[in-house]
Amino acid sequence: MNHSANDHRADGLHLDPDIRSDVSRRLLSVRGHIEGIIRMLDNESIYCIDVLKQVKAVQGALDKVGDLVFFSHLKDHVATAAERGDTDQILAELKEVLKYR
Repeated sequence: MNHSANDHRADGLHLDPDIRSDVSRRLLSVRGHIEGIIRMLDNESIYCIDVLKQVKAVQGALDKVGDLVFFSHLKDHVATAAERGDTDQILAELKEVLKYR
């Protein structure tokens, strides 16, 4: 069985609504944090270490978002792939996404 990510959406494989809501809330917070960093840079006397601390905080928040989505995918889709008969496709997608983690 050869599926694409679009096929999985059609098959009902979607991000859990609670995770989607949590991730959305977190990303809005990240956006605010990034906007704050940009405002910091408007101040010519800003200390580089202060900027680096804020960037690190954003990276941590994005890592958390990635973890939430990743573990939701493992629980909701990878663990049930054999039942659906799309194990090869799910594993190929997982291999592709793990290149960037």
